Amino acid sequence: MRICYLDAFSGISGDMLVGALVDAGADPARIAEALASLGAGAEVRFEKTKRRGIAATKFTVTATQAKAHRHLPDIFRLIDQAGLPERVKQNAKAVFQRLGEAEAAVHNVPLERVHFHEVGAVDSIADIVGACLGFELLGAEEIHCSPINVGSGTVKTEHGVLPVPAPATVALLAGKPVYSRGPAMELTTPTGAAVAATLAVRFGPPPPMTLAAAGYGAGGADFAEHANVLRVLIGEASGATEATTVSILEANVDDLSPQVLGYAMERLIEEGALDVSFSPVFMKKNRPGTLLRVIARPEDQEKLAAVLFAETSTLGLRILPAERRVQARRIVEVETRYGAVRVKVSGDGAYAPEYEDCRRLARERGVPLKEVLNEASLAYRKANS
Repeated sequence: MRICYLDAFSGISGDMLVGALVDAGADPARIAEALASLGAGAEVRFEKTKRRGIAATKFTVTATQAKAHRHLPDIFRLIDQAGLPERVKQNAKAVFQRLGEAEAAVHNVPLERVHFHEVGAVDSIADIVGACLGFELLGAEEIHCSPINVGSGTVKTEHGVLPVPAPATVALLAGKPVYSRGPAMELTTPTGAAVAATLAVRFGPPPPMTLAAAGYGAGGADFAEHANVLRVLIGEASGATEATTVSILEANVDDLSPQVLGYAMERLIEEGALDVSFSPVFMKKNRPGTLLRVIARPEDQEKLAAVLFAETSTLGLRILPAERRVQARRIVEVETRYGAVRVKVSGDGAYAPEYEDCRRLARERGVPLKEVLNEASLAYRKANS
């Protein structure tokens, strides 16, 4: 599967996205030709530039007609009659639908009454359609996005001065990870937020993939703090299916009984820990103790830290970021004379019967666990010989 990852460390806007996709290899001539077929009166150009020393592509749209206040059906008609692949049309209309719904919610008006003034202007139509076509030209089958830097301060709009992020941007990014860093200005526009919120299947760190290309789309300003670019990474999924970024929580304890430690492990697993382990250590004054280590998803680290404080005697934790590589795996079910057992199968063909299934059957049937494990392994081999 071909993946496009949007690295929005300086925010995301429609023009930055189209510039980045062209910079990564999308054909600018085909994008310009397709945008001309919209008949919206847009002239576009692509220019190489730099932002804080990083080479990037700047996408600029010039309107040859007066800005029109369009409704959603007007924009859909432009897209439907244009010379675009069908998937591009569907994606572009989905982005505009999401954008219209956000504007309707912000202004408390029915969707059919939303005037797409700013977002319906020629440049926004070109940005959204150009981005959807750019994804198609690069063969992107899935789009992923980083947490989004939205900026801060205020922005001037046709509704007057509004706080950053703008209300429509807030509505579009509800439930998505955002933050603010850098100059006090708008870094993420409603157009950029609409594309990311509509088309990205996941927000977070880059997914496991083999990199094939990268592109940088230039924003309008050149900041002193950081390069004002949107980076896109293009690659093939590498097969690892779990998150590659994890948090490791560690604590040394020397005054807990094995019963309490065992219970703490159970509670941590119940609350979502990926793994929990104990290692014997010698602490200060040569006291024998236990190193308790928890592997967690980053979003679970605070919840699991609370469990550690509640269930152990530790007064402090170490929390470390780490990378994880996990082979793709699938679950198949086999029938044994004792009952059904799930078997985990890795990408390279290795397999292992599910312990809990075998444990349950061993207890129910009154047979040794190792016999159920052997039966499950034999059943899997027979089914796949």
